[in-house]
Amino acid sequence: MKFTSFEFIIFFIVVFVLYWGVLKKNKKHQNILLLISSYFFYGYWDYRFLSLIFISSIIDFTIGHFLQNENNITKRRLLLGISLFANLGMLGVFKYYNFFASSFNEMWQSLSGNELNFVTLKIVLPVGISFYTFQTLSYTIDVYRKKLHPTKSFVSFFAYVSFFPQLVAGPIERAINLLPQFEKERVFKYEKAVDGCRQILWGFFKKIVIADNVGTYVDQFFANPASFSGSELALGAFYFAFQIYCDFSGYSDIAIGTARIFGFNLMKNFNFPYFSRDIGEFWRRWHISLSTWFRDYLYIPLGGSRVKTKFRLFINVIVIFVVSGLWHGANWTFVIWGFLNALLFLPSILTGRNRKNMDTIGQGKTIPTINEVLSMLFTFSMTLVLWVFFRADSVFAAVSYLSGIFNHSFFTIPLKLGGVPMILILLIMEWRAKEKNHALEDLSGNRFVRWTMYIALILFVVVFTGEDKVFIYFQF
Repeated sequence: MKFTSFEFIIFFIVVFVLYWGVLKKNKKHQNILLLISSYFFYGYWDYRFLSLIFISSIIDFTIGHFLQNENNITKRRLLLGISLFANLGMLGVFKYYNFFASSFNEMWQSLSGNELNFVTLKIVLPVGISFYTFQTLSYTIDVYRKKLHPTKSFVSFFAYVSFFPQLVAGPIERAINLLPQFEKERVFKYEKAVDGCRQILWGFFKKIVIADNVGTYVDQFFANPASFSGSELALGAFYFAFQIYCDFSGYSDIAIGTARIFGFNLMKNFNFPYFSRDIGEFWRRWHISLSTWFRDYLYIPLGGSRVKTKFRLFINVIVIFVVSGLWHGANWTFVIWGFLNALLFLPSILTGRNRKNMDTIGQGKTIPTINEVLSMLFTFSMTLVLWVFFRADSVFAAVSYLSGIFNHSFFTIPLKLGGVPMILILLIMEWRAKEKNHALEDLSGNRFVRWTMYIALILFVVVFTGEDKVFIYFQF
């Protein structure tokens, strides 16, 4: 069930009425409703995959219970190992088995000249498996580290793992942040609900008006790059940068806004990343829930930045980015994308300048300085090139696309500029709200201005509805 579908609107209204109208004074019954609703929401895609999220939930709920009563370090490690093996095993089979089997077949054939015919499986990737796997693992790991007391509520834990607003594309919530919210009373707050609606509206604008419209151009450019000039291919990469951003951050906005209406606070997943002044700042602003997950559960356990040698630090950075790339998809393009991001990030972390830009860019200013503009443009240009690998079907296709950009036709005037005005509106709106949580958060002042903006955005969504496209991150 997509957020932008008519079915979801009906689903949302029904759940809202039952949640706040019928069950508003009973936390337990509200949680049961959220659990049933979330399983219905996920099962609407394919009911067969409900078994996977149920198995993952029951394993980690049980292991959390045993960890609470176990002090022997060897047995605690064994319990954690069971959780890691079970969850990552399911993720590995469904998402990565065929990729590695095919890659091994190709490598063997190139080295030996013989076909190995390693067996591949006819399986479908379950929607959102990467997201809920990491979410449930955060529970087990934090209980193992004794940072979190395991819950005794079966319903609360299962509702936490399957919470429908962020189930299939995040944000990837930590148990230490979200689970306690299921275990306390929730009261409807009009101001929070209104702000949630604003963020949902902004998410709809980004997804429907920008991502879906420029996505049509992107599909044309990447399907047959040889038919376009260098400037048009550069425009295609530019469009994809905003398609992937508006598609994914739009989903996050809708998810966070929806959760807020039901009395839950989800973490901020995007912090206006294209206003970044260096690649380190970009990764602190892009898909925050994933990058901080890898930081806390992989990078720091590997030694983080506190390792004794620069070589070990180099390896840690490469590992974290390559794994992050592989998390996005079972294709060498994602591995290369992660590796190249690591190469861009390494100079700053090896010199200790990776946390140089920790403040909000242009704080308190209407217009950025020349240095800020140049830094943003340089950082954006670097990410733009790497997005080609993210979008291309193969490494060869990505290299061919980039080679098509950098030739004499790069200096011609491109066609298909229809998406540029909407992107400019996006940038203006987000720049003025760069110190807020979302672009519409500060529309609580003048009523006329506020409602003019609401109506304008709704009209944009209705009039400029693009080709209906599934959220890109559903495949991850």
